[in-house]
Amino acid sequence: MSEYEITRDRESHIGNQHVENSKIHPLAKSFVEWVNDATFPCVGAKSALAKSQIRFIIGRDFASAWDDLSLHQSLVEFAKHYGENKALFQSLVVLYEMGIPRDEEAFERQMWDHINSLTKKDAWLGQPADDRVSSDPDDPHFSLSFGGEAFFVVGLHPKASRPARQFIAPAMVFNLHDQFEQLRDQQRYDKLREAILSRDEKLAGSRNPMLARHGSVSEARQYSGRVVANDWQCPFAGRKEPKKNGRNSAF
Repeated sequence: MSEYEITRDRESHIGNQHVENSKIHPLAKSFVEWVNDATFPCVGAKSALAKSQIRFIIGRDFASAWDDLSLHQSLVEFAKHYGENKALFQSLVVLYEMGIPRDEEAFERQMWDHINSLTKKDAWLGQPADDRVSSDPDDPHFSLSFGGEAFFVVGLHPKASRPARQFIAPAMVFNLHDQFEQLRDQQRYDKLREAILSRDEKLAGSRNPMLARHGSVSEARQYSGRVVANDWQCPFAGRKEPKKNGRNSAF
C-alpha cells in the first residue's frame, strides 16, 4: 500500500496542488483533476484540495482485505494528527488499483466488508470508540470510530448511479465527523450543505435523495451512494471489544 499527502511543504505539483511525492500515483492525480473539475458538486472536497489537506492511500484490490491492516494504521495516525490540528476540511482518500465492482450492490457489500474489518481491528487493538457518536447503525447519531475519532465514509466507483459518486476506480473517502460539528458551531453547515445539494442537482438533474441532515436518520444509509429503501438493513457487524486473554481474531 502506498501513501501520498497533499502538502504545502514540497516542491512538486499537480496543477496548482503541492504533492508529497513527485511520482504521485496516477489514481491520485486523476482524483485531484476530478475534484477540480468545475462541475464537481462537493465544495468541501474542493476546499480540502485548496487547503492542501488530502492524504491519499493507494490500495491493491477493493475485493480483498489485503490492505486493511495498513489502512487502519493510517486512519489512527490521521485521527491523531487531527487531534493536534483541527483545521477544517481534512480527508483521507483510499483509492484501489483493482476490484471494480459489477454493480452498486456489489460495491456496497464490499465497502461494508472493509468497514467491518477496520472496525474489528480498531476494537481489538484497544482504540477507544468516539463517545460523541453511536455505534448502532440504526441510531440517527451513528458514525464509525477509528483511533478515537468518528468518521463519515463516502464511497466512489465507476458503476455508481449518481454522477458525483462516479470515479474511475473504487474508492473510500474518510471525513471526520467533528468537522461537521465545527461547521454547525460556526453556523456554516446549512449554507455548505445547500451549496452541495444545488450543485449536485445541476450535475445530475435531481437532488440526491439519500443526503439527509445529520442526526435525522442514520448516516450509514449514505455511505455507499446507492439509493436504498426505508427497510434497508445496514451490513455493519457492530463494534465488539475483545475478550480478555482471548485469541487474536481481528486479522
